[in-house]
Parts: sequence; structure tokens; C-alpha cells
Amino acid sequence: MDLRPDRAAAPGTAAVRAVIRVRAVPWPHGPAEQSAAGRAAAAEALAAAGSTERTVPRGPGGRPRFPPGFPGSISHTGRLAVAVVVPGAEAVGIDVEDAVVTARTARFVLGERERRTLLAPAGPYPPRELFAAKEAAFKALSGTGDTPDGLPFWRIGLNRSGGRLTARYGGRSVPVWTRSRTDHSLALAIRRRPAHLALIGDGKP
Repeated sequence: MDLRPDRAAAPGTAAVRAVIRVRAVPWPHGPAEQSAAGRAAAAEALAAAGSTERTVPRGPGGRPRFPPGFPGSISHTGRLAVAVVVPGAEAVGIDVEDAVVTARTARFVLGERERRTLLAPAGPYPPRELFAAKEAAFKALSGTGDTPDGLPFWRIGLNRSGGRLTARYGGRSVPVWTRSRTDHSLALAIRRRPAHLALIGDGKP
């Protein structure tokens, strides 16, 4: 997955690396294998990002706890695990989805405006990509305490302006980058610490 600077950079800003690593989930593809593959991908991403600490223990609520200064996120399906580390960011969320998102699920997860302006064929995004975008944005926003406990991820709102997808909740926003292949969709949301952030992808699922 390539995240190009021209999709996020403002003139004159310095680039920040978003390091993404991917691992296949080994047989029998159960929860233990998925978790281990996710932690292995996170260790590789931390190493590539320059962290001397490579382990990612479970924090409160089971969320992965990345080392200070190296915020990250992990997601997995039954066959694919992906992790991202973004040094210098405030918070980050990543999500990978391989399940078919039915029309019924899309009506439940997406609001009327989102279906009308974002969802294909009227909009540019397939339903699985928007599902992943909300999940990734929820992780990034909840990582900074911007969402209340128990908030369902689908309450995050999505809109598109100037060719850029943005997620919002409670007056806070986060940009979201998405990519899809035939067998999966992936979304990345980064809560900026500086005023602007440019991204350089590192690793392709």
C-alpha cells in the first residue's frame, strides 16, 4: 500500500513516515495465529521506524500498547495481518477487511448522506472500503480520547472534500487513506500532532 505525499501534504511541510508492514496469518488461521501475525507485523514496523522496543503488549481494553513516541495500530483478517507505526503522530488507526459488506450492512453502517455521496456507484468508494475507513478512524480518534466509551464505530461520520476522505466525530476530524484489492480493503487514519502531515508509504499488502 502506497500513501503518496501529494494526498496529504501542505506546501512547505516536512514528511513523516507511515511505516506499514504485512504478515500472512498461518494455518489454522485462528485468533491465536491472527494475534501473533499482527504482533510480528508490528515488531517489523517498529524496527523500520527506528524504535529499539519491538514488543507490543496489550493495554487497557486489549488495545495494543506501542512504545512512547511510536504510535501504531494493528488489524487482521483470518488470512492477513497488518500493522502501522507513525513516529511523531498523535494517534493512528489501521483496518483491513476481507468480508463482503452487503447492501443491508452498508445501510446500517453508513448514513444517508454517506451512501448518497460516497458509496459506489454514485460515489467513488466500495462499501467495504468505507467500512474499513470508519474502523480505522475510530481507532485514531479513540486513541486520543476523542470518543466516549462504548461509542459504536459506525457513528463516526465520513465526508469527502477536495479528493480527500475525512472522518469526524464531536468536532474532531482525522484524514483517512484507503486502498482496495479484489480480496481486501485497507484504511489508514492518522491524528496529526503538528498542523500538517505528509505521508510516505512503506510496505504493500
